[in-house]
Amino acid sequence: MPKCLFRYQWVKLPRTHLPVGKGIMGYWAKLASRAAFRKGRAKYCGYTNDVMPGMWSGGVVGLKSILGVKSRTEALEIMDTLSRFGYIRYTLDEKTKKLEYFVTDWVVKCSGAECMSGAVYATDGYGFLCLPRNITQRLADQHYTFGESDAWLDLWCHTVWQETGNAFSYLAPAVQFGRLGAALTLEALGRRWGWEKTKVWRFFQKNGDAFALHRLPGSYGCLIFNRLYPLDTEASLPTCAEIERIIEKMRICAGNAHIGGSDNARLNKMILWYICLCHLIVSALHEYALHLVLYAFHGQPTVFRQALEHDRQHFIERPVVWLLPLAGKCLFHGVQDLFFLERDNFARSFSDIHRRPPLH
Repeated sequence: MPKCLFRYQWVKLPRTHLPVGKGIMGYWAKLASRAAFRKGRAKYCGYTNDVMPGMWSGGVVGLKSILGVKSRTEALEIMDTLSRFGYIRYTLDEKTKKLEYFVTDWVVKCSGAECMSGAVYATDGYGFLCLPRNITQRLADQHYTFGESDAWLDLWCHTVWQETGNAFSYLAPAVQFGRLGAALTLEALGRRWGWEKTKVWRFFQKNGDAFALHRLPGSYGCLIFNRLYPLDTEASLPTCAEIERIIEKMRICAGNAHIGGSDNARLNKMILWYICLCHLIVSALHEYALHLVLYAFHGQPTVFRQALEHDRQHFIERPVVWLLPLAGKCLFHGVQDLFFLERDNFARSFSDIHRRPPLH
């Protein structure tokens, strides 16, 4: 699977990994997984119904089977709750007992070719759902107390892979809430979900097969990695040593800079600034490698030094596609080009460069 950046509006959820446990989002996932993925005609109990993408048509008995409940009253209460939050619309004909529901958060544009034949409902356990990244935000905005499946889907929707502002997401799919939300705290998740800190901890212990929690030293918080997120390449979870080594590099890059806020807030700023600094170094070396080599040894202001004097916010907002280790490689190729473009005119060593006047 390609990158899953935080700015992407949709996230893929395989039908084999639907959230479990109590909570309305678990029921929503079940309803969405059984909705029609194309326009067509579907059969139910001998009747043929016209359906649209994101729609299901049948009866209360079929609805109870989808939701996994036994009571008609409970099934309709679940539908009423989902309808109140705007996740679905449904109608029930009291005479014919025909029930239809529509998933409101349904992808309306797809880059793939439209399927015009075959079944209109997906086979149970196959394929994936496209769900909005902010689908659980309305629960948090209304201070709704999350259930287990709500919290599970909330973490999944905030999973990023190779996110341009999160170095840890290049190691494995990571959970991130906002640009300054790569490092999380159990207290912050508890406030979002309406839980106590101990309940949040028990949740991660129970769902460790899906979400790996790595606690950071001190009050820095924790990192959360998504074990089940589908990738086209194999990615293993980073070790404690790898994570601590990256954090140490961030501290070195920060130097003596004063960063306000709590330990967790400072770490999140360092994570963002570190990856932006990586981009800054690589861009400068890639575009001006020859100038860097020629002028650095004459005490002249280098392009990199001039770039650092620019507005920091400008570089924070630029996209990042490489990491810091590539800066050395880029510089090496710049030096290599310098020595071999014109063998008779260019220097052979750094000492020769130091003695020669800069080229104009």
